[in-house]
Amino acid sequence: MGAAAGRRRLAEAAAAFTSNWRNPNLRRAQLSFLAAWTAEWAFTVALGIVAYKDGGALALGLVGLLRMVPSALLAPLLSPYADRGRRERVLVVVSAVRGVATAVAAATVAVAGPLLLVYALAVLSTIAATLFRPAHSALLPTLCRTGHELASANVVRGLLDSIATLAGPLLAAVLLAFTDVSIVFAVAAAASFGAALLLVGVRYEAPPRPAAPQRPALLREAVEGIRAVAGNRDLLLILGLAAAQSLTRGALTVFSVVVAIELLGTGDPGVGALMAAVGVGAVIGSLAASFLVGTGRLGAWFAAGVALWGLPIALVGVFPQEGAALFLLAFVGTGNALIDVAGFTLIGRLAPDAVLARVFGVLESLVAVSIGLGSILASALIEGFGIRFALLAIGLVCPILAILAWRRLRRLDRSVDVLDLDVALLQEVAMFAPLPLPAIEQLARGLEAVTVPAGEEVFREGDLGDRYYVIESGEADVVGGGRTVATLRRGEGFGEVALLRRSRRTATVLAHSALRLRALGSERFISVVLGYAPSAQAATAAVDYQLDRYAPEERQDEPPAS
Repeated sequence: MGAAAGRRRLAEAAAAFTSNWRNPNLRRAQLSFLAAWTAEWAFTVALGIVAYKDGGALALGLVGLLRMVPSALLAPLLSPYADRGRRERVLVVVSAVRGVATAVAAATVAVAGPLLLVYALAVLSTIAATLFRPAHSALLPTLCRTGHELASANVVRGLLDSIATLAGPLLAAVLLAFTDVSIVFAVAAAASFGAALLLVGVRYEAPPRPAAPQRPALLREAVEGIRAVAGNRDLLLILGLAAAQSLTRGALTVFSVVVAIELLGTGDPGVGALMAAVGVGAVIGSLAASFLVGTGRLGAWFAAGVALWGLPIALVGVFPQEGAALFLLAFVGTGNALIDVAGFTLIGRLAPDAVLARVFGVLESLVAVSIGLGSILASALIEGFGIRFALLAIGLVCPILAILAWRRLRRLDRSVDVLDLDVALLQEVAMFAPLPLPAIEQLARGLEAVTVPAGEEVFREGDLGDRYYVIESGEADVVGGGRTVATLRRGEGFGEVALLRRSRRTATVLAHSALRLRALGSERFISVVLGYAPSAQAATAAVDYQLDRYAPEERQDEPPAS
């Protein structure tokens, strides 16, 4: 049994990667993310070295804070654009802006231009980078069909994020050994332009969204995203823990420079080496995280990832040797991989698609603020108490919070398990099969439990139709024209004719045995099913078939109401 379970887990892990590669849209979106985040990490290393040489640890912390504050303010205000139309177009614009800003920074450093201009360009690039992940995170569920596929996509993106975490600093370290920071900036700019080009070819069936208003109300739309988070305690918890992890991440941008140069004495290349160690652990962690696809413990793994972001940093203060630091920081990368898989999957499952980019925008705002605060806090603690005390103090924040949140995250796991069961039941219905994951989850969240004893009617021919039903267990007889024309079983639905034609029931449905049904209100059913062209076509075919089968003498030719 153990060997069989192991082979099954290995097959699921392999499927997580192959499913993304076979889907051309996912493939382009994921490779674009790899290019964008490789650029971000290389840029961060180069900017950190410029700031440190300009004014020491305090200047490094101030640049980190000032770089993040505008992003924190603007991310929620600009993220509504990704909820209005096609999200990949937002990503193309964002990547192009990042490429231009980074290229100008490269030219400025190359000619020994004013560093204030470099810092201003870093702010612009960071604002664009802050918008990339919300739009990308909101795009992925639309390209997926099931929760398993979304988890797989986040596993793959987590691996690519980990590779970027390794490749960006390692590339910077190699370039810095032979050239200077201007070349690192130039390579980062090229990667950003590559990310934009990859997204141009993405093609998919976009969900229906309201047209952009003639007078944009970005503040009101941004508030809708904040309300979506504030009204969901589980989302609040996940975003709060992500903010704590980001504070530690901001501190790490300072620690990596000060530890390498002052504590370990490894110089500029040592900065890249420490961050590359994080990347090595992230790659290994991402490969291990691929075995988590299909598990019901994403909340628990999220807590583990948060804890691993802090504990190794604290231990670097206890064991300040180069080998130990490289080994310990690799576990930070492992924690990052777990957070990518578990955290982003859970947010994608919990937040409504209509405001999903705005929810991720709120997350990015919190991340940006926390990174900035972490960098300035680390600098202040280093100046006041020394590097080893700072490592211990900040490193213990995440493990303590993860322990406090453990029970709540385990309850969240159980609620997601229930949602998965409802989604799986709906996906047995042919009409719902074409729906992407956000749409079918919208249906699943509206389901109500209905029980009908054997021999009783679910509804009678001629009744007004107000709900659609899916059989969870038991059998139902469909009676039309005075005869039983069908017996329905688990995974089959009924009641769509009256809803889509806005007519009375065309047949009577009786409980052949005790029935457990899942009922869906007409408004939610119609808005989702007719909102996607493939499901609308399937619904039309189903209605035509049912009318011919149950009441052929009353055949109607008008199309479904929209």
